[in-house]
Amino acid sequence: MLIFFLLLPLFGIAYVCWHLWCLIPLSGLFRMLLITCLTASFGLLFLNISRFIDGLPMWLARLSYDIGSSSIFILLYLVIIFLVLDLGRLCGIVPKQILYHNFYTSTVLLISLFVIFLWGNIQYHHKQRVELSLTTEKALPKPMKLILISDLHLGYHNPRKELHRWIDLFNAENPDLVLIAGDIIDMSIRPLDEEQMHEEFKRLKAPVYACLGNHEYYSSEPAAQRFYREAGIRLLQDSMTSLGSLTIIGRDDRTNMYRKQLKDILAVGQTFIGRHYTILLDHQPYHLEEAEQNGIDFQFSGHTHYGQVWPISWITRSVYECAYGEHQRGNTQYYISSGIGIWGGKYRIGTQSEYVVLNLTEK
Repeated sequence: MLIFFLLLPLFGIAYVCWHLWCLIPLSGLFRMLLITCLTASFGLLFLNISRFIDGLPMWLARLSYDIGSSSIFILLYLVIIFLVLDLGRLCGIVPKQILYHNFYTSTVLLISLFVIFLWGNIQYHHKQRVELSLTTEKALPKPMKLILISDLHLGYHNPRKELHRWIDLFNAENPDLVLIAGDIIDMSIRPLDEEQMHEEFKRLKAPVYACLGNHEYYSSEPAAQRFYREAGIRLLQDSMTSLGSLTIIGRDDRTNMYRKQLKDILAVGQTFIGRHYTILLDHQPYHLEEAEQNGIDFQFSGHTHYGQVWPISWITRSVYECAYGEHQRGNTQYYISSGIGIWGGKYRIGTQSEYVVLNLTEK
């Protein structure tokens, strides 16, 4: 299965390059140059994942990241477009000449891609405010406003100036608490350290609690823990804390195969768990039944990004019990966020970048 997913993009780029060679009505030299640039751009994706760019000057590392990570989405949409055209040709709907040395088809394809990804980039930069109101019969210290965020993916593509803008959005809400469900770091701690991004988190006007995500492990879990400490973020790693009659539990990410079972984390708090309102932070929304079985009141997760772009959102819906939005099992309520940041190219197509404002009150 792993080999299949590694080979699939290579088949995709071969399929797209063959179609572009047949379609573009220009000289062989120009077509070869275009295909070489497209293939090289896709190759940058593997250099990025291998962390090769950590050794490059920052401006070049950012450029490599942006080009390489954007190429995978452009490749996806080119594959979809050519598949539709090929199916149309096989069904006799699309004339063959449309796909061979056709200036008009080439122009329409270029304009379509430009419009799609320009719109996707605009959608990404527009952060949606999602308001969520929950009530409980359990006693609360007071009516509370919480900011819930996940998947910031700070790094080469989300620099400090982006984080600064997000912090301003959060502070404008005057929250009592800020809860982060993992993936604060994208793939490398280097850009966070060089831009001193931990200082931005200190601008938050409310206590911050967070759990780890899978990208904290990809970037180096010890370095991530250090960053959390420097940023003043209270890390809950298979642990919990109580703020009056509100208890927050943070699970370690499932990337750590030795993480504790939820029931074992809760065992130390059996005397008050039933009386306190409990919020669980668990980055990856697998096995949602565990929160229900252990009497959790509310679980907040991220990780899915809701696929980031259509039609990957269809895939996430088939993989997860709930890939996005509000959900309920028994007395346990859930919210799975599509995240405020993003992995890879800055495009949101059919999904949104968001932060959640949770109003929690007693009945």
